[in-house]
Amino acid sequence: MPVGHVKTKAGTRFLPIYLESLRLDTVLDFDLYIKIGQEMVLYRSADLPFVDKTRDMLINNNVKRLYVTDSDRKHYQHYIEQNLTNILNDQTIPEKRKAGILYETSKSLMKDVLDNPSFGENIKRSQNLVAETVGFVLKGQQAFHNLLKISSFDYYTYTHSVNVCTFSIALAQQVGRNDEEYLYELGLGALLHDVGKSRISERILNKRTSLSPVEYELMKKHPKWGVEILAHTDLIEAASYYPVLQHHERGSRNGYPNGLSLDEMHEFSRIVAITDTFDAMTTTRVYQKAIDTFPALRNMFHLKGEYDDTLLKAFAELMGPSGLLHI
Repeated sequence: MPVGHVKTKAGTRFLPIYLESLRLDTVLDFDLYIKIGQEMVLYRSADLPFVDKTRDMLINNNVKRLYVTDSDRKHYQHYIEQNLTNILNDQTIPEKRKAGILYETSKSLMKDVLDNPSFGENIKRSQNLVAETVGFVLKGQQAFHNLLKISSFDYYTYTHSVNVCTFSIALAQQVGRNDEEYLYELGLGALLHDVGKSRISERILNKRTSLSPVEYELMKKHPKWGVEILAHTDLIEAASYYPVLQHHERGSRNGYPNGLSLDEMHEFSRIVAITDTFDAMTTTRVYQKAIDTFPALRNMFHLKGEYDDTLLKAFAELMGPSGLLHI
């Protein structure tokens, strides 16, 4: 699915969606549009059932994308989250398309979470989404690579959070952690690891130059703030707090907020420390260009003792069958 929105001359913003995300015989509470030339044309009004005849007509006319207005985004997001299990289990939908729907749904959810991270309903939605992600990744390495192919490489906190969640679940599975409860608790902590940044201004988060000492000290508070925010909801499993608090700890004890050694870090945190750093290095930010996968991993290996060596080697293997040969 294309990233971002389409804007018409009238200024209305439209969100592109997959045709396969619409389930047959469900009633939609949002209008559907199709793009003809440069114009958006209303195709189907809200509150009408989506039926075989409707879908077949779109397929016969080679329509692969539909659009909803930005004002209907929340209605569409709710619809997708309610139907996500059926979508991911639908044998008629290509796995790559399922990966796209799951990823876009996750991104949209994280926007809502970061806008209001202490709202219990948003945390419950996150829990459901992580459970779906775990089930999808457990299908095998190809499922992970399908997600990897459509991952966004432009850095925003919400895309970063989704990427880190996906990488973390896949890395844990790579080292033999196949217990669904383990993967769920890890994935939830990974998805929510940066919620503390919701207390930091966009001016600092998107600053194009180096942070001042005062700004850096403020930034270093986001792990503890994340724990405070999530504790207020009283919905998060105890183990899921570890990656929120410890994802910036390093083996040199120079990390923050508590200067822990690797031995003092929870395994969830050692996993997320790797995936968080990797995604930050391989996505484009306002102040730095992205670097490729294996140069990023090489840099991380050169930081001797900063990361769990066993996990880092496993992550290199996960990112490509000959990954270690390039490091």
